[in-house]
Amino acid sequence: MYLDLSQSALKYLKGTEVNINNVLIMTEDFNIRNRFWDPNFLYHSSHRDTLFDITDSFQLEISKLAEFFPTRYSDNVHDLNLVLDLIFLCSFSPEFDNYYICSNWRLTSDHAPITVNILIFSECIQTKK
Repeated sequence: MYLDLSQSALKYLKGTEVNINNVLIMTEDFNIRNRFWDPNFLYHSSHRDTLFDITDSFQLEISKLAEFFPTRYSDNVHDLNLVLDLIFLCSFSPEFDNYYICSNWRLTSDHAPITVNILIFSECIQTKK
């Protein structure tokens, strides 16, 4: 999910009856600054509440590392680096709070990729009755 500065994706998901089942992960650039995940930001955003309402409806929770790491790096040395990329997972999944922010993979991007390994088990699905 990518949110523009108008939070169009949040407004769409909040205002639409979304019928999506079995969501395992929601991640990307949410473009929401909030003190809950960024200690350099002193304020609370109402967009955070909307995002949490949506993720709660999917039974996902925000996954936070024990240490602060920015996910967006400013080109301007006078601006702070920010936490804008977030990851939401099922709280009972073994991957919860076990992801990595790979700042050395940024190359020319201003965002550091977030990676998580999710185990997918093979399953035999009966195709005939």
